[in-house]
Amino acid sequence: MPAPDLDALDRKILAELQEDASQSLDDIARKVGSSKTPVWNRIRKLREAGVIGRQTVLLDPETLGLEACFFVLIRTAEHEPDWQERFLHSVRSRPEVMEAHRLAGDIDYILKVRVRNARAYDTFYQALIRDVRIHNVTALLSMEEIKSTTILPV
Repeated sequence: MPAPDLDALDRKILAELQEDASQSLDDIARKVGSSKTPVWNRIRKLREAGVIGRQTVLLDPETLGLEACFFVLIRTAEHEPDWQERFLHSVRSRPEVMEAHRLAGDIDYILKVRVRNARAYDTFYQALIRDVRIHNVTALLSMEEIKSTTILPV
């Protein structure tokens, strides 16, 4: 699918929405140097084009007691569709999995998992290996989050 043609005003609107999607249409229009109606029409078109997806809020994991962030590297000897379907179902159904990626290279999958502590990670791990057979798992504990953003360069 080709990337939509975005002009400078579209990019300014997207930057404002990424910074704070809860701000009023009047505030966005003022900040991007336009009026309310054209900004609203552009936002609607960007939604229709799929540039803007669902809107949500960002929660602070540590404030919620989810102090441990693990990056889980998974290698598997299984590549059959049935295994992959069970694995994907298992990963997608677990709320502690924040991200999951299939990789090229020596590692097949990487998961970003947020939990309260190491014991909670072990509970997650035990449940995962009950669901699917995994050749090798390496869990890396993040000692410090240096940067985390949802803002894309536009």
